[in-house]
Amino acid sequence: MPLPALPERAIVIGARVRDWRAAVTRAGDALQRAGVTRATYTQRMVRTVEDHGAYIVIAPGLALAHARPGRDVLTEGLSVVTLEEPVSFGHPYNDPVRVVLGLAVRSPERHISAVAELANVFNDESVIASIAAAERPADVRALLRS
Repeated sequence: MPLPALPERAIVIGARVRDWRAAVTRAGDALQRAGVTRATYTQRMVRTVEDHGAYIVIAPGLALAHARPGRDVLTEGLSVVTLEEPVSFGHPYNDPVRVVLGLAVRSPERHISAVAELANVFNDESVIASIAAAERPADVRALLRS
């Protein structure tokens, strides 16, 4: 199954944020701007980290921000935020984070398949560094679709 949609308006290059909350919020705002979610989904993504910790930091330099499917998910989609300066999420091994992916899906089954597809993309460890260094949204899209 393919990755969820990643429109250019859901990609933020070189965001300046002060902490992990702001980074997750930027990823959620990008999902909302793309018409994927409502603002409450962003709030739930932040709360997920507050409640469960930094497990969303899934690889060195990479966080996968998400929340459970809910009514505030309008359609499935991805967002990508690259950070000008990396931030700590409190993960013992994978901090600091340079790339934050936002994921919104409408069912638990789709969540599992989307995470599996993302894992396939990020099996190549160089992809994280390449996304972090991307200068244009088209570059990010090409890396995630290859």
